[in-house]
Amino acid sequence: MATDRTFYVTTPIYYVNDAPHIGHGYTTVMGDILSRWHRQRGEKVWYLTGVDEHGQKVLRKADANGVSPQEWVDRLVEDEWKPMLRTIDIANDDFIRTTEERHEKGAQAFWQDLYDRGAVYKGGFSGWYSVSSEEFVGDDDVRDGEGEDEGFKISVLDGSRVEYMTEENYFFRLSDYADRLLELYEQHPEFIQPESARNEIVSFVKRGLKDLSISRSTFDWGIPVPWDSSHVLYVWIEALLNYVTAAGYGVDPERFEGLWPADIHIVGKDIARFHAVIWPAMLMAAGQPVPHRVFAHGWLLVGGQKMSKSKANGIHPNEIVETFGSDAYRYYFSRALTFGSDGSISWEDIGARYHAELANGFGNLASRVAAMIGKYHGGQLPEAGPFSQPEKALIDDIAAAVGAADAAIDRVAPQDAMNEVWRIVESLNGYLTEQAPWKVAKDDQQSERLATILNTAAEGLRVLAVVLNPVLPRACAALWESLGAEESLGALADQPLADAGRWGQLPAGTTITKVPSLFPRLELDHA
Repeated sequence: MATDRTFYVTTPIYYVNDAPHIGHGYTTVMGDILSRWHRQRGEKVWYLTGVDEHGQKVLRKADANGVSPQEWVDRLVEDEWKPMLRTIDIANDDFIRTTEERHEKGAQAFWQDLYDRGAVYKGGFSGWYSVSSEEFVGDDDVRDGEGEDEGFKISVLDGSRVEYMTEENYFFRLSDYADRLLELYEQHPEFIQPESARNEIVSFVKRGLKDLSISRSTFDWGIPVPWDSSHVLYVWIEALLNYVTAAGYGVDPERFEGLWPADIHIVGKDIARFHAVIWPAMLMAAGQPVPHRVFAHGWLLVGGQKMSKSKANGIHPNEIVETFGSDAYRYYFSRALTFGSDGSISWEDIGARYHAELANGFGNLASRVAAMIGKYHGGQLPEAGPFSQPEKALIDDIAAAVGAADAAIDRVAPQDAMNEVWRIVESLNGYLTEQAPWKVAKDDQQSERLATILNTAAEGLRVLAVVLNPVLPRACAALWESLGAEESLGALADQPLADAGRWGQLPAGTTITKVPSLFPRLELDHA
């Protein structure tokens, strides 16, 4: 149902010290599917993604490559990060860079406000810092490294190496917000999901919170602290602000009023603490509403290990898309993995699902129906006769599956939504097998029955085009064209999900054409 409110979805802003891998693509595709699904409902949606360009890690990477930090991030954003969005067909509404003026102005306005409110004070810091995670690490969370990390200190939070540093910094009174945060988690258990992430966050906050350093004074690649230009803002506490600066905070109050608070921040579980502890505390301090939900997804595991560039098991999205196509990429990550849990991926599994589910299941179904309407009715959709029990059961099953898939999206369970949608694919294939229209066609006395079967199958494909459009936009556009639906029903993007299961929308006489295979069979020899 359409609404005046904008559904605001975000990914984390990705750190541009290197090229993206499919972990970044995974997060971004999930946000895109969620956004497209809400758009298909007829809602106004704003989908934000972007990049985090400041901090010591970027500075060191730029130095190692002999270029300025700005040159380094400009090159990576234009050559790697923006192209990734096109590779996997992301329909984002905004792309924010933390080096943009709107972000710098908004971040400085935010922290000036907190400074004026007395939420910030000056102090000294001595302790452990992870350059890899751009994170301050308490003594209790540091241990001696082993194996390839022998001789180094390691953060138990994420396994990254830490360095001991001493700096004069400004601090945010984070410790003042522990009780308010625990109250938030208790009153709004949906704020941090899934439950495993929520339990970890609650446990972390109950241990007690220390005030947080919000500035760095030993390098200058960052946003200057507005009241003291000898300091730059600590990368995390300005990066988190992208969600409000992109929405207009500090520069466009009317836009901010229309977008904030965000409906959902989608993040990896390794950065859940920043989003569910530091970020809401910052907003509370500023008197701003907190986001409705932070959803922390699991890691992608390759060979049993978390994928990362440092382990040399980071796979670029291009590697998968060049073989299977962007639709198959989007489908695989929404169907094969449980969002919110760690998930193992493999080239073999992608290939197996591509052929079994997309090529043989969905693609072959679309081809068969178009071919039979072409063969038996000259490519014109026949008018259905009376429905018998098989049609009535199929229509009921499809309506139930659409409703269940829609409910799964509200739970941020795309894998459950895809399981429900695939019930439709399987039901339609089963229906055709049982009704055997190729046999019915041999009996001239059953011409009306044949018409009913083919009309029913085409209507089922219409439903699939609508409900799968958020996941398989290319294949569904081709299917919509095959069904001749644009002329009779309008643009695919304008078909409301709530109306998808209403039967009999394709008019009799519509021209049905056979399109090239939606998912052609592939010869796979990837090791």
